[in-house]
Amino acid sequence: MGHRERLMAGARRLLAERGYARITSRDLAAAADAPLGTINYHYGSKEALLNAALLEALHEWGDRTVPPPGQAADGGDAERLDGMWSDIIESVTADRPMLVAAVEAYAQAERSSDIRQQIAEALERARPRMARELHDVDAAGDGEGDERTARAIGSVHMALIIGLVHQWLVDPDRAPSAADLTLGLRAIARRLETADG
Repeated sequence: MGHRERLMAGARRLLAERGYARITSRDLAAAADAPLGTINYHYGSKEALLNAALLEALHEWGDRTVPPPGQAADGGDAERLDGMWSDIIESVTADRPMLVAAVEAYAQAERSSDIRQQIAEALERARPRMARELHDVDAAGDGEGDERTARAIGSVHMALIIGLVHQWLVDPDRAPSAADLTLGLRAIARRLETADG
């Protein structure tokens, strides 16, 4: 394994152990058993390495919690959502250190345009995928939907996921279950339909 791969593995391990904000360049170099200068050589900066490691971990987390192509076709929307919410809730315990590091990275994004841009691009890539996998709405206009609708559906899901994770990190005893979310979404949808009718 070369320096680049060892730096990535070390960054991911440190993110889980210490969170985002408390890692120094020396910590990263020591964790990778690599010279300090290799961070800038391979990634440009400590922040770029941490961002890459965190986004890689979040991408893997998303693959585990959002139904992959093919699997999402089983069952209707309610079953797909219930399965996804259940997987997310279960993952909060297993992936807590990485999710806490993600919350810290969001806070850092206020002061770093690079972090903000990387997170924003990752969210934008996730929106159409969620619309497609959870509701068969394709941004390309194939089948049901269009780009605006797919983006709107994905945006709602991103807001729900981020909010759900935050509630489970802060107050797991009173955070909503998958069934609570489904109940709430159905009640909101009924009220919206009544208001429009």
